[in-house]
Amino acid sequence: MRLPCVRLTSSLHQPQLPFVKTRLLPLLPGVAALLVLLTPAFGAETPAPATPAPKPAAKPQPPTRPFDAPGAPKFTRLDGKPGVNPPVDADGDFVIGPDYVPAAEYKVVEGVPQGKVEQFQIDSKETKLFNPGIARDVFGTVDPKNPKTLIVETHPIDYKRTVTVYVPAQYKPGAAAPFIVMHDGPGLGKPDLNFAHLLDNLIAQKRVPAIVAIMVASGGGDAQGHERGREYDTMSGLYAEYIEQEVLPRVEKNYGVKLTKDPEGRATMGSSSGGSAALIMAWYHPDLYHRVLTTSGTFTNQQWPFNPETPDGAWGLHSKLIPESAPKPLRIWMAVGDRDSLNPNIMRDDMHDWVEANHRTAIALKGKGYHYQYVFCLNTGHGIGPARPQLMPEALEWLWKGYPIAP
Repeated sequence: MRLPCVRLTSSLHQPQLPFVKTRLLPLLPGVAALLVLLTPAFGAETPAPATPAPKPAAKPQPPTRPFDAPGAPKFTRLDGKPGVNPPVDADGDFVIGPDYVPAAEYKVVEGVPQGKVEQFQIDSKETKLFNPGIARDVFGTVDPKNPKTLIVETHPIDYKRTVTVYVPAQYKPGAAAPFIVMHDGPGLGKPDLNFAHLLDNLIAQKRVPAIVAIMVASGGGDAQGHERGREYDTMSGLYAEYIEQEVLPRVEKNYGVKLTKDPEGRATMGSSSGGSAALIMAWYHPDLYHRVLTTSGTFTNQQWPFNPETPDGAWGLHSKLIPESAPKPLRIWMAVGDRDSLNPNIMRDDMHDWVEANHRTAIALKGKGYHYQYVFCLNTGHGIGPARPQLMPEALEWLWKGYPIAP
């Protein structure tokens, strides 16, 4: 079904009134009165002040990794002034930061045509793939026979997935539109209007083609044993096939658009495990996607259940698949933070360092002659935080280089 965009507001909790005891006591023989007592009853001990609960220990923060550490790519250090990004016509490895400013392209500009943003939902019970979903109650334990994977107990679930669709004002009915699939799309009633405004301006400035943006929410949860982990971290073409069979036909039907079949006009985009999903989709289906954009890509060992054909999960992209395979026709933009994630789980398998994983991916891509741009963002953590709204206009422009833009 098609659903309108809805603005959600949070409710406020009312404060509780203080508790007051009432007792009926004799004052004089035959006389009674109602007293309101704000002190304990006669003879009762005054309770000791409650001991404050100990504060939970602070979660260890990932260390800051220097851009010139051993094993890092040979980065080009750009001017550290806020707002300076890598050139949109350059491949290679770049360092930016430590301070950032949001790009002006996110603002609504008078006179710039604005696209439409609408949402719909997909019920898992109405799909063939990823039906039912999965979820876990406990994170899991390391398999004593294989430290590269976890033992996880899961149970089946039904779920609804929100899909948010941006259709540019310049779209001409019947034309085959280029598009970008974005992972971890917003929930129902929470459309990403900032991204829509960004595309409005970039399209009007002829910096990107008039693309349709399809923001697909995950099936829920995270990592091993949850539906999101199964969709995003599995080393196969299954999720790309889900998008092709279950999502894109519904977008075309619901909004009267025609989506291109040309892989040069198809892009994938995501952050964290959504970033690994973006690259995995294109890696296993270069017949469908040629353009990939990732931030803090989870090119680590998150795959579950274990697959002996790809025993290292997405870590295998840079340790084996990219170096040992003929180059694919992919154009890949990546970014990571200098304080990005490091060993966030119990596996300690030396395959859960997001900075190292992204470094190794960039080095592998360079070694095989790929068109790629890799940005190391100083003073940022997982998801690259304040660097993202500065980088995204140029990142999208770089991503779509070479694709024809209508005059």
